[in-house]
Amino acid sequence: MVVEVTSGALAKLRGEAARAAPLECCGVLLGRGGRIEEALPAANVAPQPEIRFEIDPAVLLSAHKAARAGGPQVLGYYHSHPAGHPVPSATDCEHASGDRRIWAIVAGSEVALWRDAEEGFEWVDFAIR
Repeated sequence: MVVEVTSGALAKLRGEAARAAPLECCGVLLGRGGRIEEALPAANVAPQPEIRFEIDPAVLLSAHKAARAGGPQVLGYYHSHPAGHPVPSATDCEHASGDRRIWAIVAGSEVALWRDAEEGFEWVDFAIR
């Protein structure tokens, strides 16, 4: 299945990663169906934000509440690998839940999408719309 990503959301991912470097940026992917329409930035509250990410719980809670009230759905999450590649790290794999949400990983100008599947991360093809 090909996931659609708006050009605005993709630009936001790249911009947030560039601004946060050398720290990891992170946030929430919002949209409807198989279309990511927005990247909602969040503070990285991890103790070591240069090598880890933890999305600010207040942003997560707010996004889920808004979705339940009829707003855009939480389709997944994003973070950056400032000194790495856009693939799930060992730490990412350890923290995966198998909830089938999308993870966008940004490294430089590269963005890759991954599905958090029960068997591990699966690469996801995407189209810019």
